[in-house]
Amino acid sequence: MSAGRIVSFTIAAALAGVAQPALAELPEPVRAMIDAAIATGDEGKVRTVADIAKQTNPADTAEIDAIVANFNTALAARKKAEEEAKLAALREADLFDNWSGRGELGGFRSTGNTSNTGLTAALSLDRQGIKWRHRLTGRADYQRAGGVTTREQYLARYEPNVNVSDNFYVYALAQYEADRFQGFDARYAISGGMGYQAIKAKDVQLSLKAGPAYRVTEFTDGRSESRIAGLLALDFDWQITDRLKLTQDTNAVAETGGSAVAIIDSRNTSIDLVTGLDAAIARKLKARFSYAVEYDSNPAPGAVQTDTLSRVTLIYDF
Repeated sequence: MSAGRIVSFTIAAALAGVAQPALAELPEPVRAMIDAAIATGDEGKVRTVADIAKQTNPADTAEIDAIVANFNTALAARKKAEEEAKLAALREADLFDNWSGRGELGGFRSTGNTSNTGLTAALSLDRQGIKWRHRLTGRADYQRAGGVTTREQYLARYEPNVNVSDNFYVYALAQYEADRFQGFDARYAISGGMGYQAIKAKDVQLSLKAGPAYRVTEFTDGRSESRIAGLLALDFDWQITDRLKLTQDTNAVAETGGSAVAIIDSRNTSIDLVTGLDAAIARKLKARFSYAVEYDSNPAPGAVQTDTLSRVTLIYDF
């Protein structure tokens, strides 16, 4: 064996019996900062704090990455367990489980066939399943002055839909309206077709739907019409801030925001445009302002084509 190899072997053997200095550990304040971010469960906060820690402590990058990797693994496992528990609960739920809703009460100001102020009330119920969703909604606007009713409008709707893919769904719709000041005692509509979720982000959602429709109108003068039509609708939600939301949702009836809905036929085309702004007051209480335009291309004799309603309401989620 050469002299160089003998020396190297002797040095290695000697070092083997000597305790090596420990690698530098992550400073306690830095570790406490990362632990505090992890305790929130917020991925964004953990990522931001970890990036800052690595910039200020570059020698500890590997240890910080290992801590973040452990957090990500635990978070993924927790999310998977929560999702599996949620799906199991949905599968085992009966007809009366998993309903949520919202009640709305306030005032309105109308122009068009009537010009007055009055009371408005609405109720919406929603049941979300694994693939199916059911929504029941209703609204009433009423005003009476000097012993005379000057506005009386009612609307009820049931809409089930089922997801066929991540972005496409099939919908059905049954709707009832009554507004004698617009010239009809009752108007029934049924529709079914396809919907498309164009945008499905955390803060912004946009969906479109279209399909054939059948509508029956019973006018205040005793006439009745039944017609084949088509339905086009646009739903839009934008969470501007944590406490402010702009919405453009399915039909004026839903009133979680606004709507762009058209029922088109050769005799009488109806368009509802409703835009709303929600401002959170408390966790389950919101104040809401909405503006609606209701258009009928061929109204009953004596009625005008366009009505507008401005509503100011309080909404309670339950």
